[in-house]
Amino acid sequence: MKRTASILLSNPLSVVGILLVGVVVVSALFAEFLAPFPEHVGAVVDFTNFNKAPDAMNWFGTDLVGRDLFSRIIFAYRTSLILGVVVLVIAVPIGVTLGLVAGYIGGWTEYVLMRITDVFLSIPPLVLAMSIMGVLEPSLTNGMLAVTAMWWPWYTRLVYNITRSEREEGYVLAAEVLGASKLHIIFREILPNALPAVITKMTLDLGFVILIASSLSFLGLGVQPPTPDLGSMVAEGGSYLPDSWWLTVFPGLAILVAVFGFNLLGDALRNILGADQ
Repeated sequence: MKRTASILLSNPLSVVGILLVGVVVVSALFAEFLAPFPEHVGAVVDFTNFNKAPDAMNWFGTDLVGRDLFSRIIFAYRTSLILGVVVLVIAVPIGVTLGLVAGYIGGWTEYVLMRITDVFLSIPPLVLAMSIMGVLEPSLTNGMLAVTAMWWPWYTRLVYNITRSEREEGYVLAAEVLGASKLHIIFREILPNALPAVITKMTLDLGFVILIASSLSFLGLGVQPPTPDLGSMVAEGGSYLPDSWWLTVFPGLAILVAVFGFNLLGDALRNILGADQ
């Protein structure tokens, strides 16, 4: 534990990443207590305070119907984090399992699984998600499904490459000689050696999932009003630049904080897990 803390604290960027991720997570978990106007998360209208510039009462200003922007950004972090976690909870087990099976079993199993994976990887992620959302009704649930459909192949390719390099190692050959089953070798011998890379990628991907989800909402294909979402906030304020700059600047900075924070934390985890191997 002391060694882990020393590695983290030795790099200022790691500390910055932890702080930024902490802001996102704390905001998501305690939004009701941190937001000065929690009632503004829903379909609230206050035309007496619409489109106000930042001041002492509304730190980030108000939106086009008078809702406090700071409060809505805090709740938008909850929406983004839930989406990111759910996507990875679904995509990672699928991708990791397929990568392990393809990498260890080989033959036609490897050929079929990896060709399907290559097809998905050949399509730009945002284009694939937009295509799926073009068929489905825009919503948070369908947004999760669309992003999940484009995310599992990256884990399949990552774990496949690791499994290919590990399956000729001595510990795997020893397990085969001792009569261990293929399931035992895949999940008890090879998987633990792939976990550091998977965990690091998951941390990095949380930021990218939030970015992709915000992009879908920006295009009107993701989370729908009145649910607060960072991408839709940027889109709504885009037509009012530069006069009402706060409508886009603060939600955009919130996206930057999340993506940058998870990237820095992922780099820190890579250093720690790499040092432990």
